[in-house]
Amino acid sequence: MSAAMAAFAFLIVIAIVFPLASAFPSPPVSWGQQQLDPHFYDHSCPQAQQIVASIVGKAHYQDPRMAASLLRLHFHDCFVKGCDASILLDSSATITSEKRSNPNRDSARGFEVIDEIKATLEAACPHTVSCADILALAARDSTVMTGGPGWIVPLGRRDSRGASVQGSNNDIPAPNNTLPTIITKFKLQGLDIVDLVALLGSHTIGDSRCTSFRQRLYNQTGNGLPDFTLDASYAAALRPRCPRSGGDQNLFFLDPVTPFKFDNQYYRNLLAHRGLLSSDEVLLTGGNPATAELVELYAANQDIFFAHFAQSMVKMGNISPLTGGNGEVRTNCRRVNHNY
Repeated sequence: MSAAMAAFAFLIVIAIVFPLASAFPSPPVSWGQQQLDPHFYDHSCPQAQQIVASIVGKAHYQDPRMAASLLRLHFHDCFVKGCDASILLDSSATITSEKRSNPNRDSARGFEVIDEIKATLEAACPHTVSCADILALAARDSTVMTGGPGWIVPLGRRDSRGASVQGSNNDIPAPNNTLPTIITKFKLQGLDIVDLVALLGSHTIGDSRCTSFRQRLYNQTGNGLPDFTLDASYAAALRPRCPRSGGDQNLFFLDPVTPFKFDNQYYRNLLAHRGLLSSDEVLLTGGNPATAELVELYAANQDIFFAHFAQSMVKMGNISPLTGGNGEVRTNCRRVNHNY
């Protein structure tokens, strides 16, 4: 790492880890009979959060897209069997990897960053910090590094010994889902309307492929004009790199105004009918007054959005964690241990 990158990573550690320790209360978070605790590694691996922040900081410095990718990994992990790092498992004789599911194939990325974090933590604190906790911390750090809110991350998750391609295909909201379907998928995870609208605000950073929104550009039967809910000038700007056929993997900013800054511009884009994905636009035009009102609220008040987003990220991170004697702490996030 160059001196400049090392300095950047050090500043990221200072900005993320130390102020958060005193800025937010940190009681244990209950989920059924299970508990997560922000102080879980205080004695067993006190440098864990600094290590994660430093490596995430380096990755963000090298690739500004990485923050959104790491945040997305945590989301796609938690919506399938809970926050258990199942998304990180490679295929094996007994496991079919979730990386090959429709929501993840050719789009999920950041696995090498997680590998580096895990290797560093294994050297510092062997067999201690779970891959699931690494994902939760990396998501928080990625948000802070791009200008978003911070939060205390409850810790103590353990890693699964299996994956679910079917769960990944069925449980993760898709870009073309209707609003009732998206609401149902969030509700099944214990997340409400506020969580839904706030968490989709993560689309203020990141990219999407042409194949995920092409139907909005050529939606009207007969004349092939854009969907009525999509601003015509925005659609015209998108079409050259997203034609009727071809260009499936071409990337487009989810927020073309401030694509690398975590802010409330995403909601302002929705009010201007410049939401890229159908699943974004339906928050405003899907016929649900509650989601539309939250879009307007967050567009007008970034502080409220940040507060709700942080709360919802903690809530999402507590979906069905494996704790205690359940699961394991993988020594390599890509495969299960062989000592059981």
